[in-house]
Amino acid sequence: MLELQKRKILIVQEDKAVAALMEAALDTAGCQHVVCPCDSSAFFQLQTDRFDLILMDIEDGNPTSLDILNKLGAVDIPLICLIDRNSGAVPVPGFQYGAEDFLLKPFTVADLLGRIEIVLSHSIHPNHKLSFHNIEINLTERLVTQAGRLIQLTPKEFDLLVLLVEHTDVAMSRARILQAVWGYCITCDTRTVDMHIMQLRKKLDFRQKLKSVIKVGYRLDR
Repeated sequence: MLELQKRKILIVQEDKAVAALMEAALDTAGCQHVVCPCDSSAFFQLQTDRFDLILMDIEDGNPTSLDILNKLGAVDIPLICLIDRNSGAVPVPGFQYGAEDFLLKPFTVADLLGRIEIVLSHSIHPNHKLSFHNIEINLTERLVTQAGRLIQLTPKEFDLLVLLVEHTDVAMSRARILQAVWGYCITCDTRTVDMHIMQLRKKLDFRQKLKSVIKVGYRLDR
């Protein structure tokens, strides 16, 4: 997992209860954070401090929310949108306005930290690319090529590959993979991880490099 203790996150949230939940989640990871209830205070903070990530709540159909999102999206800082699960909202507007990812409310601590880890893992690569032997991973376009040949991966297979490449030679538990890639950690769902690992081995010929670690999970050997 990324060292969230070294990260600083700006929370743009007017609902005090939701803001408190987000603060508590970030506290568990030792992550620094600042809460702003409105856009004016958020922009002030952005001018006076440095942040690694922005978390912002958007309301479905609220033009004010989208206007703020548009302004924040222009800032060169990764942004995650929070959307009410029952509002009928879809994440497309958020992506159009520059958001990197979205999270449905209500969410768990694992949900929030999992999303943050994935988005921040992309931001630590200035050229937005990763490489592993003859594999090239374009984080911006979410494309994978092997020896120049385009490899078709599902969104979760892509996220899983990025996670493994960023943690080569590290034995990763299924629970940790679930939290980082799917945003939750439920032991009984570990078969989901196994199926995706099987697909990566097949599509990328990883049978020798992507090892099973008994009673732990998996390890991608360099």
